[in-house]
Amino acid sequence: MNTVESLRALIGESAVLDATDTATRSAGVWRGDNLQAAALARPATTAEVAKVLGWCHANRIGVVTQGGLTGLVHGGDATPEQVIISLERMRDIEEIDSLQRTATVQAGVVLQTLQEAVEEHHLMFPLDLGARGTATIGGNAATNAGGNRVIRYGMMRDMVLGLEAVMADGTVVSSMNQLIKNNTGYDLRQLFIGSEGTLGVITRLVLRLREQPVTRNMAFVGLDSFDNVAAFLRHMDRALGGTLSAFEAMWRDFYCLVTSPPAKGKPPISQEYPFYVLVESQGADAELDTLRFNNAMESAYDSGLIVDAAISQSETDCHHFWELRDDVEQALNGGIPVIFDISLPIAEMDSYTAALGQSLDAAIGKHRLFIFGHLGDGNLHVAVQVQAEDYMRLRPLIEKQVYAPLAGFQGSVSAEHGIGLEKKPWLHISRSENELALMRSLKDALDPRGILNPGKVL
Repeated sequence: MNTVESLRALIGESAVLDATDTATRSAGVWRGDNLQAAALARPATTAEVAKVLGWCHANRIGVVTQGGLTGLVHGGDATPEQVIISLERMRDIEEIDSLQRTATVQAGVVLQTLQEAVEEHHLMFPLDLGARGTATIGGNAATNAGGNRVIRYGMMRDMVLGLEAVMADGTVVSSMNQLIKNNTGYDLRQLFIGSEGTLGVITRLVLRLREQPVTRNMAFVGLDSFDNVAAFLRHMDRALGGTLSAFEAMWRDFYCLVTSPPAKGKPPISQEYPFYVLVESQGADAELDTLRFNNAMESAYDSGLIVDAAISQSETDCHHFWELRDDVEQALNGGIPVIFDISLPIAEMDSYTAALGQSLDAAIGKHRLFIFGHLGDGNLHVAVQVQAEDYMRLRPLIEKQVYAPLAGFQGSVSAEHGIGLEKKPWLHISRSENELALMRSLKDALDPRGILNPGKVL
């Protein structure tokens, strides 16, 4: 039997698509092409995932696991001879425990679906990102997603209490811990979180939930210098007493992009300032939280940290503020963007971004540079837009200008998007030779035949 017939014999006729049917599927929301693979398996249980992996391991066939296909680093790319495992049939929310404040879910659950489900219990799953309607929980864990509220709640790895994963040979490792404190030897879940499907396939997770905030206060702020952006972050974090939940920065070009036609967004404040910040606070007392937020904003203005601000008066205002920050697709208007996701110390951001603009001018000539990101946790997104006909020629030059200077700042070539294929050539900037050697040793030990997401990360 061929690959398709063999897998169908294991998990059912309708659960496996052949190469022709697979080729009708999109390769992702940011891609213009379709999937390619020898077969696409859609297991419905951990046991079925184990069967597929066991067969692929025995036959030395590469396996690429896919979630919502919202990644930006080609981590879910497959080749015609490989097998794709899609977790689209594993979308059960098995339990929401309001007392323990946990959710037990299958890996294919969509992030927004989980967010809405736990809200009915007056709880919150704090991970949030623009692709919430498509991204899956398993993919979030496999890439250690970050998103909008890392400054308060941490990365995805801080929200996973336990998980179940299937190893390359089909062995199931179930560590469905529900405890916040469990100090019993090696923390096996961390082997799989952020490993991008190269060490095992995550199938089920136990997630830590938080009490749902009752109030939300937001402002869109204009600032006249980066020094004041950094000072404003410290001011608001201190003044809000632990309730600061987001601090999103935008350089002027990005703010103008998302508040000018053809974008639908309207500028809440003038477009004349060099820097903008979306600041959000979540709390539990409408009157006191609003008073504290307004006092913090007023003192920031009085001390000269900010020069202009629009303060939310309703949930509608908050929604519109976030729409501006999430409207990254505007970077597709007028050209094709090369999008980056980097981290570096906040104190170095101004000099890095200023030098980047100059180096891009010298290296590639005409372009548009958009900078924005979760500055509160040291994460910047950089989009360099060029004309479509120049994209392939200029991309290597652009990558060099963006990545190479990070070595001098001890920065990271990937803050939250992972490595995949795209950032693999630059991983050495953020990882030492000894670290890379240890990573290869882990890969060899857990996947000795190299079938899991071959060629990715390492």
